[in-house]
Amino acid sequence: MNKRFFLAATVPLMMALAALPLAVSAQTQVEAPDAQVKRIAEEMLVIVRSDPKVQAGDPARVREVLDDKLLPHFDFRRMVMLAMGRNWRLATPEQQKELVEQFRMLLVRTYSGALAQFRDDTINVKPLRLRPDAKEVTVYTEVIRPRMAPVPVDYDLVLSSDGKWRCYDVIVGGVSLVTNYRDDFNQQVKIGGVEGLLTTLTAKNKGVTP
Repeated sequence: MNKRFFLAATVPLMMALAALPLAVSAQTQVEAPDAQVKRIAEEMLVIVRSDPKVQAGDPARVREVLDDKLLPHFDFRRMVMLAMGRNWRLATPEQQKELVEQFRMLLVRTYSGALAQFRDDTINVKPLRLRPDAKEVTVYTEVIRPRMAPVPVDYDLVLSSDGKWRCYDVIVGGVSLVTNYRDDFNQQVKIGGVEGLLTTLTAKNKGVTP
């Protein structure tokens, strides 16, 4: 699969998680994750189609949209832990914090250039059977692109301790976003340790080759 499309195809996930509602209690009726994904995806597609700065790929505007509406609803720490596997334990608390921040910045840079590509797409969210006690769910969707076969995109969400659903992985056409980074992360740690991985991520976020 084309890596650029794989990364771009995860944008609906970010759009879909723009604002999961969220205090969980016996008295609160929480919107089902699949209904939430469908509603927010459609709302965000309206923004993508109507905001000229987003369509033009204006870095500041796209970053503003991502920072304000999307990033708070991702579990970046869990994503990095899964991507690093056993190597996560080799990092000091300070390195772990910096790894999470650099990974967050890396995704922002990736999505900043991909957001406008979904202007002509639609999202088909499949119904979800949710257990009342569920702490983790997978929402199955399809990205429907003009003159192309639908692409399956699965979103893994976890119910956090603060009662909010957050995304920790996306599977596009059977390929996991987390797994997509795992081999690269492990190779970087093997070559230069955790500090070497941090150096690589920092360099990418600055737009230079380490």
